Amino acid sequence: MKKIFLLSLVIFSIYTVTVSAQKYITRNGYVGFFSHTPVEDIKADNNQVASILDTATGEIAFQVLIRSFRFPKALMQEHFNENYMESDKFPRSTFSGKIANHQNIDFTKSGSHEVTVDGELTIRDVTKRISVKGTLEPDGDKIKASAKFNISPEDYNIKIPAVVRNNIARIIEVTVQMNYAPGETR
Repeated sequence: MKKIFLLSLVIFSIYTVTVSAQKYITRNGYVGFFSHTPVEDIKADNNQVASILDTATGEIAFQVLIRSFRFPKALMQEHFNENYMESDKFPRSTFSGKIANHQNIDFTKSGSHEVTVDGELTIRDVTKRISVKGTLEPDGDKIKASAKFNISPEDYNIKIPAVVRNNIARIIEVTVQMNYAPGETR
């Protein structure tokens, strides 16, 4: 009877470790954006991005605090938060999606995998379906994820005043870089 109890306990422990190892998290991921026009380049960086990756289901989610974007010029940051993003009213942006064909990736082996992630991006309470190509790189108990994609401020009801219309690109390049580690999500 003791052997059966111990065997059950060991199996349960292995199952629990395996299940929790399927979820990877980061609280200091990176999201940046870049706007290029002949008049001006605008770049902002945010290193306070929370994200979770579930390797069992392929689900991936991000939460970005808008006020955490940093600009080279304080005035740009002020205009971004107050005029364009209205970050007091819309404090965060989110993404929730799924990696296509995630079951074909062996997350236990180091390597690089080109992936497509389909999901919903919400900015200023406007949600749009997007499909993004990126790279996943398992390495030991860590996973790196990266992607670059374009968005249009107009699609998310971001109003650009006519006086600065030529300073801000109609298409903004977004860069995402995550370094995931196994984590508890409770």
